[in-house]
Amino acid sequence: MAVNQDGSGRVSLVTGASRGIGAEIARLVGAAGDAVVVNYREKRPRAIAVAAEIERAGGRALPIGADLSDDKSASAMIDDISRTFGRLDVLILNASGGLERGADPDYAMRLNRDAQVRLVELAIPLMKPGSRVVFVTSHQSHFYGQKPVPEDYEPIAQSKRAGEDALRERIPELLERGITLTVVSGDMIDGTIIVRLLERRDPDAVSGRREHGALPTIEEFASVVVDASLAQVESGHTFYVGGEDYLS
Repeated sequence: MAVNQDGSGRVSLVTGASRGIGAEIARLVGAAGDAVVVNYREKRPRAIAVAAEIERAGGRALPIGADLSDDKSASAMIDDISRTFGRLDVLILNASGGLERGADPDYAMRLNRDAQVRLVELAIPLMKPGSRVVFVTSHQSHFYGQKPVPEDYEPIAQSKRAGEDALRERIPELLERGITLTVVSGDMIDGTIIVRLLERRDPDAVSGRREHGALPTIEEFASVVVDASLAQVESGHTFYVGGEDYLS
């Protein structure tokens, strides 16, 4: 599968792609001409449905289950991609967590930092010069330590900021291989599971963000993530979506 000048024909892995933002990113990169690996952890029927939707629209998609916090599971997914496509052009690090009921205190850091770095390490051998890693985050994580964070969101904000920092430290190593990194940071995204969970635990945290203006939609945010996978920008560039008060 050759890569065209507009970026189509790529092989893209979208983590956490069975629902919400990840599913919409997968649909959009599929519509742009990418062969899409639809990663999921538990929700196999949803991932299969997303892949089927991409293929009905004329694209190519492969659902692969993997728990990113489990090295063996993540490694098996990369092996599947290698056998099927022989390469990986775009790695979109969308999956995150930390508000799950019953999660242990270290889970957020294992998933949002350690697993992200490990997946990049596993994927590097499949990524040729011109490839791209996209790290998806939130303003409350990206600006962690500079802006207030809802108490219930603290484990996610701290761990995702740590994940972003760890990946930025690897920019020189990635550039030696011709791989670039971009970051997409967004305000709370309307309709996502994280916002719904926060509304149950701390409704004032969500309503407080709405006071600053309409929250970005899943579709708007996903569109910027796709742009971040294609744009010719300096490695480490950050794309911002919504939350103008964070940027002032």
